[in-house]
Amino acid sequence: MSPDRPVGDLFRRFRERLSAERENGSATERRSAAERENGSRATAAGPGVGRTDAGSRDAGLAPHPPRDAVPRRRRGGKGGGEQQLNVPPAEFTSYYGRPVLKPPVWRWDIAAYLFTGGLAAGSSLLAAGGQLTGRPALRRAGRVAALAGVGASTYFLVNDLGRPSRFHHMLRVAKVTSPMSVGTWILSVFGPAAGVAAVAEAAPLLPERGVLGLGRRLLPPAGHAAGVVAAVTAPALATYTGVLLADTAVPSWHEAYPELPAIFAGSALASGAGVGLVAAPCAQAGPARRLAVAGAAMELWGSHRVENRLGLLSEPYTQGTPGRLLRAGRALTAAGVVGALVGRRSRVLSALSGGALIAASVCTRFGIFHGGVASARDPRYTVVPQRERADRRAADQV
Repeated sequence: MSPDRPVGDLFRRFRERLSAERENGSATERRSAAERENGSRATAAGPGVGRTDAGSRDAGLAPHPPRDAVPRRRRGGKGGGEQQLNVPPAEFTSYYGRPVLKPPVWRWDIAAYLFTGGLAAGSSLLAAGGQLTGRPALRRAGRVAALAGVGASTYFLVNDLGRPSRFHHMLRVAKVTSPMSVGTWILSVFGPAAGVAAVAEAAPLLPERGVLGLGRRLLPPAGHAAGVVAAVTAPALATYTGVLLADTAVPSWHEAYPELPAIFAGSALASGAGVGLVAAPCAQAGPARRLAVAGAAMELWGSHRVENRLGLLSEPYTQGTPGRLLRAGRALTAAGVVGALVGRRSRVLSALSGGALIAASVCTRFGIFHGGVASARDPRYTVVPQRERADRRAADQV
């Protein structure tokens, strides 16, 4: 048969295809023999293979991660030897720069709640000081301000909860490990006591005879007892909000857990002193001035610490709106204390100093609030401290 004919061309191509199939068959047989001897890449147990879960099930072997890479080793384990790590340690990253934590959903009313609660606590302590030292104007101003502050706090808290029944539901349990539960009970004890103490200030306005006359005689001692209860509860009311913020996962709040209660306590004392300086005459404002000095010292110390001790997590307290608010709060606090000490005989200067202290408390509470929210929105404040803690733990294990 001539190879130039069409039939010869077909026969030649048939022979070439047959030869190629024979060669492929031989290679497949050799590979099958090697797999029967050593196992396939999907099922082998030796080094340099990457066993898959499906291949492991077919071979009756336990799956394990790929081992093409050189396994890492770390110190420790039994006998002080080294342990083999098949999986490299995880790296802390942020998905496309998105926040790792969900920022707090609290609005401005919670920041206002922080201020009014501190104002109520400081004012009740001021009223107790006026009651014990025989200063009726100072006592009256503190009691009225405490009632106004706790009333505003209740409104802001219920407004944030959305429905008044939710506040009632929180009174069903008392959980010591929950700052929110403890705070609810503190507010429930402080509020009625502050209300009775403030109402007792209206006793002189009642007639001397009849049923109202009986109220005129009973209200003053009841007011004194209620004022003592409110004053005893006031430190817890002033500081529990700082514990509440530090108990969250918000980075700049959580890391500042030693300072936040001190800042809030000092801010409460300073705001209560401001009420006394504004409302009481100079002759009766002595306890308010001493309260202002003590509160300013605690507040300034705590603010300085959170802006310098926390490293990277101090940045949210020094930049943007939180930084401006905290700087304004420090300036107003210093001005208020100086004015309170200098203006001992000046009613106008005392009132201006008291207003500065109250405004400083507002700036401090809102600055701390916005600083924590800013730290939760930026993933850097969550990821970098986590990475640093992991590095320190790894260094301690070496």
